[in-house]
Amino acid sequence: MSTKVDLYDNAYAKYGSEVYRQIRTETYGQDLGQTSWVTKEESGEIPRMLHLEASSSALEIGCGSGAYALQLAQTVGCSIVGLDVNESGVQNANQLAETAGLATRAHFQHVDASKTLPFENDSFDAVFANDVLCHIPGRPKVLSQMLRVLKPGGRMLFSDALVIGGLVTHEEIATRSSIGYYVYSPPGENERLMKQAGFREIHTTDTTESATLISKRWFEARETRSADLVELEGPANFKGLQAFLSCVHRLTSERRLLRYLYVADKSC
Repeated sequence: MSTKVDLYDNAYAKYGSEVYRQIRTETYGQDLGQTSWVTKEESGEIPRMLHLEASSSALEIGCGSGAYALQLAQTVGCSIVGLDVNESGVQNANQLAETAGLATRAHFQHVDASKTLPFENDSFDAVFANDVLCHIPGRPKVLSQMLRVLKPGGRMLFSDALVIGGLVTHEEIATRSSIGYYVYSPPGENERLMKQAGFREIHTTDTTESATLISKRWFEARETRSADLVELEGPANFKGLQAFLSCVHRLTSERRLLRYLYVADKSC
């Protein structure tokens, strides 16, 4: 059984570290504080898929360090609220918003998204979550809450990199789950739960290659900086994260774990 490995506390509490900045840039082609499997191309497509405009209001569940939400606020001009259960991430996000002069358009809250979301019905034009719902217990409730806070005609997007595509051993599941709570699902289950919650016009895209690509780049970017990372994270945690990334790459490249991107609407 794999030991618990820390990814998120290090990534968010040490966001300003130069070595982490270099790794993010090398892995993704841009530094948005990412810890997901979202490629630069997918990041650029998300505003279009969500139909975001300057007048839009958006909610990001699992905002992490907040840099992607701030990019949307800056480039699209929309207002955005980001939620995360990691306090260091939320603190960092609000600091970045202040520094960038975007605090009137973007703010971030420490919220457990498995609970009732702290917003009125029909509050947002768009709700999205990048590789986050797999970390949150009670997906039917989470999807129902996403629908509730969406305005009629609003759009929802999320990605899930834990759709079972083949045989996975208990050792692989343990390594893949070493960084925190995870829920694995069979093909078609997310679509079923979205329909059950009340979403319509559901579109599904296979983005497994994104996880394969990002995990390889991330592993290699970390490996070339191993001495610095061992000092920052400790030898056991460094080794654990490398095993995690290697496992993600193996499972996705062999299509035994799949990643899908889902987009759906709320009825008018």
